[in-house]
Amino acid sequence: MSSVSVVIPCYAYGRFLEDAVASVLEDQPGVDVRVLIIDDASPDDSAEVAARIAAREPRVEVLLHRENKGNIATFNEGLMEWADGDYCTLLSADDLATPGSLRRACNLLDAHPEVGFVYGRAAWFTDGVPTPPARTHLRGESVIRGREWLEHRFRQAENPIVTPEVVARTSLQHRLGGYDPNLPKAADMELFMRFAAHADVGFLRGVDQALHRRHGTNMSTGVDPLADLVQRRAVFEQVLERYGHRLSGVRNLSTTVHRQLAREALWTAGREYDRSALTRSAPGRLLLRSTGTGTAEDRNELLAFAAECWPEVKRFPLYRTLEGGHRLGPRDVAFMARERGRWWARRRAWTYRGY
Repeated sequence: MSSVSVVIPCYAYGRFLEDAVASVLEDQPGVDVRVLIIDDASPDDSAEVAARIAAREPRVEVLLHRENKGNIATFNEGLMEWADGDYCTLLSADDLATPGSLRRACNLLDAHPEVGFVYGRAAWFTDGVPTPPARTHLRGESVIRGREWLEHRFRQAENPIVTPEVVARTSLQHRLGGYDPNLPKAADMELFMRFAAHADVGFLRGVDQALHRRHGTNMSTGVDPLADLVQRRAVFEQVLERYGHRLSGVRNLSTTVHRQLAREALWTAGREYDRSALTRSAPGRLLLRSTGTGTAEDRNELLAFAAECWPEVKRFPLYRTLEGGHRLGPRDVAFMARERGRWWARRRAWTYRGY
């Protein structure tokens, strides 16, 4: 029987902790599971809730921080110092594993020693409403060459993984190291790309491997769009610097990802500038409703980032409109609508294909 070490970092999520632990201990047949709850000096009752769980459940251990160490240090403490199972996974205290998810991941990892980590879809749900039923009927498995998976990341310029849906090979985790503290907003993306540079990637089709809870205190809430773009660019550039010799067409990959990030920055600048709402009043006709929010500083920083990534972006009409502080015109609105459509198309592609 395969063993899985589950690390559950917790900061002020005591109200979610019982459900998170139950999701990895119940409805997970055929897997030897051990759980470590790490409370990062929470100001709520998280430590007390964790202690109650461990008192009645021998498979659960608790580690309490006297001072807050932050998420990256907490993640690495659990994965690098405590995890000793065949496989390991990081589950935020506000998220849930789905029934059978650990067994499905273990089956693929057991059958394919060349695979470094496996993931599936993470379904999102809103806190305060009934938890949606998860899809648990496996429609198939894919083993993707690490290099191919990496190249898709450059074409999409996005991270297709939320995190709770990932189960990794512990030996690979220990060999390659933990989350990079220099990339606090994109450390998970860098870690998975690092894995893919050294091993193949497994994907489980047709199933929800985790449920990601949306609420007002998500760690991702309030992430600055520019900071996100800057960190993603840093990840891609770091991957090219360190692992470019493992990829083909490095120059094209670099151009592709920088162009994609520049277009996204331009689209975001337009959105931040005008906070536009696109509505359809008739087939094929788009109307712009202006709300007038967004600052000149925000706009200029995004435009500067876009031009630095890919100077050709300066030729776009939207760039010139925003640079001059003019009102968005029909061509600008159409461009933003197309870019939004392209973004959703990329997201649908990785949701259903896995890469």
